[in-house]
Amino acid sequence: MKKLKYIALSFFAFGFMACENELVEDFRERNGTGIEEPLPALTAGSANFSTYVSMGNSLTAGFTDGALFRAAQENSMPNILNGQFQLVGGGSFTQPLTSDNLGGLAIGGNRIDGFNPRLVFNGSGPAGLETVIGPVTVTTDLLNNPSGPFNNMGVPGAKSFHLLAPGYGNLANLSLGLANPYFVRMTGSTPNASVLELSMAQSPSFVSLWIGNNDVLGYALSGGESNPLSEDYDPITPMDGPPGVGFAQSYGALAQQLTSGGAQGIMANIPDVTSIPHFTTVPHNPLDPSNPSFGPLIPQLNQIYGALNAVFAALGEGDRAVVFSETEASAVVIRDESLDDISDQITFALSNSPTFPAFIGQFGLPPEAAPIVANLLGQTYGRVRQATEADLFVLPSASIIGTVNTDVAAALIGQGLPAAVAGQFAVEGVTLPLADKWALTPTEQAEIATATANFNSVIKASQEAAGWAFLDANTLLNNLSTAGIDTGDFVLTSDLVLGGAFSLDGVHPTARGYALIANEMMKAIDATYGSNFEASGSLVDVGNYPTNYSPLLQ
Repeated sequence: MKKLKYIALSFFAFGFMACENELVEDFRERNGTGIEEPLPALTAGSANFSTYVSMGNSLTAGFTDGALFRAAQENSMPNILNGQFQLVGGGSFTQPLTSDNLGGLAIGGNRIDGFNPRLVFNGSGPAGLETVIGPVTVTTDLLNNPSGPFNNMGVPGAKSFHLLAPGYGNLANLSLGLANPYFVRMTGSTPNASVLELSMAQSPSFVSLWIGNNDVLGYALSGGESNPLSEDYDPITPMDGPPGVGFAQSYGALAQQLTSGGAQGIMANIPDVTSIPHFTTVPHNPLDPSNPSFGPLIPQLNQIYGALNAVFAALGEGDRAVVFSETEASAVVIRDESLDDISDQITFALSNSPTFPAFIGQFGLPPEAAPIVANLLGQTYGRVRQATEADLFVLPSASIIGTVNTDVAAALIGQGLPAAVAGQFAVEGVTLPLADKWALTPTEQAEIATATANFNSVIKASQEAAGWAFLDANTLLNNLSTAGIDTGDFVLTSDLVLGGAFSLDGVHPTARGYALIANEMMKAIDATYGSNFEASGSLVDVGNYPTNYSPLLQ
């Protein structure tokens, strides 16, 4: 409910005898008459908004709820901004609108893997659209693209160096992993043109540049995956290297070319990605002893881990001990790549333990299976510990914790374990340590923090050299994750679903969140170019923008 101002009035005679109402005093202090001063007329100051181009990634494209779709694009941050720019000389704003409100991409009628319909709220949490309304036909097809030029040059998935890359929007490069299907939709008859080239071709008078999030976010979303052979591998962009490789020179090249034509603009820095709900929603200790699928197994689990804990203690690694509580929620078990690998020592200790054959006999295994099981436990638990509050978990981990990994179970059966025993040793986060991709350890978080700080120093230096406005998105999103931000009508926070600022994917803002960012950009533009969006009351009302979209929105 919106906050409304009321002035309490009393009978005339009594009013003069009593103390003045505080709100009336406030009005009198403003102008001595009790009448509010009219707001000043909106002015652009020295800013020229006639041709506005927005460059960036999914945050500027309007990506929401895990997808790009028409309604979300219409509520994108740049489109909201340009709506206000048009009040003071701004021109039209063309976006590469999708064909529907379903989300997802196709080529020749066939869906592209990994580009699925949007998420919706199913009453308890985020869910795939099709799990709620049934199968849909994705109609946004790369063989039927809209016509540019486009003022919104936000390309979901783009990193800093991608904005310089020729061929990044060439359909022929898609199968090679060198093109982005979202940018393929935007290049038209010039498939090898870069994002920067298509932006500069419009001779922009004003530019917003918000790029760099994916240079660290990709690594974070992968759980800090460090194995180059993994399909989840997405390393942090190196700081150094020539344009197209290193962040510093890539961003510098973007800033230099954008300002060479005399364009004005605003740059935004990179938020602390670990503060967004994608990493703060899943707790480190979700294993509830009151859960009938977990609680009754705790004594047996502690017995299994007891054998390993004895080995940990003997090796001086007692802090790796795993113990599940029968009265309180317990932490999941994770694989921590920063730990020394003691797989061989575990295998050796268990293989030479005179009590180990009897131990595995409790699970119906014959004594001759002892070497196989000792090796299995060594290889599984060589870099394992229980999670702590310092660990962060990616949002999709919520759907796999406590489930049986059927691939691992099948592999264990292949090694000779009975199916029931194989299933017992393949429970994600319980007997099977969560893989690296599901968690961000403090070591990985420190890598992200260092890279973010280094990249932001480059962005700030480029902004100061250009004389452009600056949005401290890092501070803005940190405020959302701590105390929240009071917009006058609502307090927006970074809580998933209920916070209002972040959409169901836990990474991208809601329309209301994008409106908040647009307002903060206008305030920054006011400070640099002498416009008065804020003072004239020309910021947008964030309450007019939705926090979710109906599953039936077509």
